[in-house]
Amino acid sequence: MLESIYAVYGASGFGREVMCLAREQLLGDGGGIDQLVFVDDNPQSEFVNGHKVLTYEDFIAIEAINHYVTLAIADSSIRQKLTERILADDIKLWDIKASNVVVMDEAEIGAGAILSPFVTITSNITIGKCFQANIYSYVAHDCQIGDFVTFAPSVKCNGNIKIEDHAYIATGAIIRQGKPDKPIIIGERAIVGMGAVVTRNVPAGVTVIGNPAAPLSKENLRRK
Repeated sequence: MLESIYAVYGASGFGREVMCLAREQLLGDGGGIDQLVFVDDNPQSEFVNGHKVLTYEDFIAIEAINHYVTLAIADSSIRQKLTERILADDIKLWDIKASNVVVMDEAEIGAGAILSPFVTITSNITIGKCFQANIYSYVAHDCQIGDFVTFAPSVKCNGNIKIEDHAYIATGAIIRQGKPDKPIIIGERAIVGMGAVVTRNVPAGVTVIGNPAAPLSKENLRRK
């Protein structure tokens, strides 16, 4: 029986990127390549980038004392459902952090985070579970980030910002710094569009685009 078996859940583009980080991390911790697999609900091939691809059922059937999974799934609702499933099956969430990630003082990060290369998390920050921060993103001081939040590449989240559960911040978006007594709030399931510059609160469930960011509408789409 194995001591531990590890999996990247999702063998698509982001999953293949995460696998590189997972492999580096596992080897650095003294693990072996034979302990690392992909899990995918609809496997397209037996191997991807040199790693075996298993169904979830085949993965949990492997005899091991511990099963660890990182969820390389962009859709936050699916990520939540899978999290609930694996925790119910007594599988542990696996945190993935690139070797050049910077995490400073008093930063609390929930289980199951994926921090890609060149990500920076500064000081006095709380982040919920299953956070994803893609390459070159940062979170500055005194921010609060909820569960299942997703940052695409190069997101700039400045100080005193509150981002609620399931928000999605697209590539190159900038969120202006808030104030200690009046943080900028990105509401639950809000979407901040690619390259948007957020200067005020974004209500829950609303998509904003542009500079300054404004709610998505037919009128501002025509202006593009």
